[in-house]
Amino acid sequence: MPSGAAAWTAARREAYANDQGAPNSLIAVSGSSNRSKADKDPADWLPVPADRCTYTADWVADKLRWNLTADAAERDALTRLAETCPAATVTYEQVP
Repeated sequence: MPSGAAAWTAARREAYANDQGAPNSLIAVSGSSNRSKADKDPADWLPVPADRCTYTADWVADKLRWNLTADAAERDALTRLAETCPAATVTYEQVP
């Protein structure tokens, strides 16, 4: 379950799991990549270096879009990643 979602209703959890309202909410990846990532956040898993800036921006956008929290390790990892991606832009539309 995403951080900050413990009090969500079943309907909101379903909406999050099936979010197609943002272009980067659901991204198709290979089975091996999906298994490698599992439920890890950026503190514990990262894609190949060429994809890290996009991944970081998309991760932050999803957190902001759904008003989710990040623990200290996740925040530290995202901060380090953002420092290596000065051209990355985070865009999102808040989910009500």
